[in-house]
Amino acid sequence: MRYGLFILGLTALAAPAHAETRAAYVTMMLQAFAAKVECPGVDVAYPDLVQKAREMQLPDETTEQVRKAIAYMHTGGKMGELESPDLMSEVALATKTIDLDQKRIGLPDWCEAQKTKLSGFIRTKN
Repeated sequence: MRYGLFILGLTALAAPAHAETRAAYVTMMLQAFAAKVECPGVDVAYPDLVQKAREMQLPDETTEQVRKAIAYMHTGGKMGELESPDLMSEVALATKTIDLDQKRIGLPDWCEAQKTKLSGFIRTKN
């Protein structure tokens, strides 16, 4: 019985680590797409986002699922797809965080910060 509780505890500790990693990836991906929309002359390097997901050891379909969830939430369901409730919650939280950051420091400063922070995932449009 003692070992069963120990293993159950380890399982409970392991699950949030993956969720936390994905949540960080969701935020980073949404920041990149927000920079594309909000910041003049910025484009998203989608293949680099896919590579980052691999480096973070996320499942192969993660980038596309996140992209679809972001599109669904930000178009009121007209584009993208409704994904799992936990992914949609992560997108909602990332959206609120980014909105607050933009309001706190102002959009021009936020855009400049993203160019440095997301240099591998966003590029200047040609």
